[in-house]
Amino acid sequence: MKNPLYAWFCAAYSATAFAGLTPEQARLLPQASARPVLFSQDIRPVFEARCVQCHGRGRDKGRFRIDTRDSLLEGGDSGTAVKVGKSGESLLIELVSGLDPDNVMPKKGTRLTAEEVGLLRAWIDQGLAWDAGVSFARPAALNLAPPAPKVEVSASGSLNPIDQILETYFAARGARPGGVVEDRIFARRVYLGVIGLLPPADELEAFIREERPDKRAQLVKRVLAQDRHYAEHWLSFWNDLLRNDYRGTGYIDGGREQISAWLFEGLATNMPYDRFVAELIDPAAPSAGFIKGIVWRGVVNASQTPAMQAAQNLSQVFLGVNLKCASCHDSLINDWRLADAYGLAGVFSDGPLEMFQCDKPTGKTAQARFIYPELGEIDANADKAARLKRLAELMTGPKNGRLPRTIVNRLWARLFGRGLVEPVDDMEQPAWDQDLLDWLAKDLVANRYDLKHTLEVMLTSRAWQLPAVDLGEGASKDYVFGGPGVRRLSAEEFRDALGQLTGVWYEKAELAVATNSIRAALAPADPLALALGRPNREQVVTTRAMTATTLQALELTHGGTLAEVLRRGAAKLAGSSPTPGELVEGLYRSALGRAPGAVEKQLAAELLGQPVRPEGAEDLLWAVAMLPEFQLVQ
Repeated sequence: MKNPLYAWFCAAYSATAFAGLTPEQARLLPQASARPVLFSQDIRPVFEARCVQCHGRGRDKGRFRIDTRDSLLEGGDSGTAVKVGKSGESLLIELVSGLDPDNVMPKKGTRLTAEEVGLLRAWIDQGLAWDAGVSFARPAALNLAPPAPKVEVSASGSLNPIDQILETYFAARGARPGGVVEDRIFARRVYLGVIGLLPPADELEAFIREERPDKRAQLVKRVLAQDRHYAEHWLSFWNDLLRNDYRGTGYIDGGREQISAWLFEGLATNMPYDRFVAELIDPAAPSAGFIKGIVWRGVVNASQTPAMQAAQNLSQVFLGVNLKCASCHDSLINDWRLADAYGLAGVFSDGPLEMFQCDKPTGKTAQARFIYPELGEIDANADKAARLKRLAELMTGPKNGRLPRTIVNRLWARLFGRGLVEPVDDMEQPAWDQDLLDWLAKDLVANRYDLKHTLEVMLTSRAWQLPAVDLGEGASKDYVFGGPGVRRLSAEEFRDALGQLTGVWYEKAELAVATNSIRAALAPADPLALALGRPNREQVVTTRAMTATTLQALELTHGGTLAEVLRRGAAKLAGSSPTPGELVEGLYRSALGRAPGAVEKQLAAELLGQPVRPEGAEDLLWAVAMLPEFQLVQ
């Protein structure tokens, strides 16, 4: 039997919370709609627009939830919210009607109109009908379960698995992809995509002359096997993702640590991706800089503490989850809550972590936990080392299908210009071909997280050999795949290409690598690199803008960095005493992978002079480097 005192208290509390409207207040209520009310048409839109932000999708302010009809009827701290058949006696109607300006719902945003209140009243009076299957609860995570593609892929078939899957995709849209690009364009794509360098002229000519039917697949294998060049190229991709750089905020006073040597070695040896992730989350000294983050000087916002940085960065890079808004308050752009962000940050904290809402202390302590508890639990009472080890296990374990999906999506976006899921940092969005995403993720896991294997599958597909298309700006919701997107050379690719043409490379690398040609990825950013989009890496950068800017135009036409590279390169070329014809021929084959046309040869020879003048060679180098044919990967 319940305690009589407890029963009395509950009854008294409910009566205090809502004792019913006076006759005068009741007359002020909007009239109930006279027509039959349809839940999905009339009520659901109101709930989604005005109520779920506080009382749905995992939120329960005042312990009141509208997830289901039952939870709505349960009420909250203020007692029963709805009396079925009696809208005039329902607390919900009083609050949304705004009779008390100091106690009106919703507290923020647009209030309900009289018509909307009337529909709610009629809905309550007509029995509170609720369509089956409708819920305002937090939806199940998308792309989280282990990948299980619904399509069958023939391992013995002559068609690449990607193309087998896309056959269904194209057929469903009545589309038929065109022919593949010529060898010269294909080889340029492979070299730049895999190692970030232009194909050497002699290798390109040999490839074009080759007649074996599998020569494209063999070229992909040969280029992927260039481990050092591969590491030098993909270092930029991972430096952007992991906020790793050589100079900048935090490095001077030790508030930030590089992981450059560990990262380069991992790329050069093709470290399995699951181990790569595990060593970043549960690190030894060489890889500890990632979760250490940046120890900012002076007073910082609570959302920028090292533990919170680690939570934000890990979730974004490896899971495609944005926790940044939820690091200050319950997110307004997705379903993540302040407790979720602080729970993950608590895994990285050296001690109890107090929660701050918009930099105001809440007095609550975060309970260390993973943001996807369905994948497993973390003992909040364990020490930090044990928590990190457990987190690494959950992240790389067989239950976590988000990890492989996120990385194959990033690789697809890097090669094709647009992810299977867009934005690439929001893996809760559906893919334009879910079967393809699932198959690539499953194949990566089956091949022991070998990223080069996944790249090879992508690079040898017919899909990647289709003519390039203009993807435009932004991610269109109506996107239909038609081939890889045209893209500009990255800042590092552009600078390395200049190095190949001029023999002028960086003079000093920040990372000890046995090479005579210091690649751009190994050197600190100079004004040219910054103008062309290389980020400062104080924040995670997962995509770089492809749109040309005024700053880039100014740097390419008047910048001192580029001018000095071209000047020194021209002096080298002129000093080798070539004939104008030899210089033009060699430059065009190296830069563009083709011989110059008759008009190009004539104009270039006039520019060079006889004998070749350094000033003429400098002008020709600049003219070739400014060609769209040089700067674009098509």
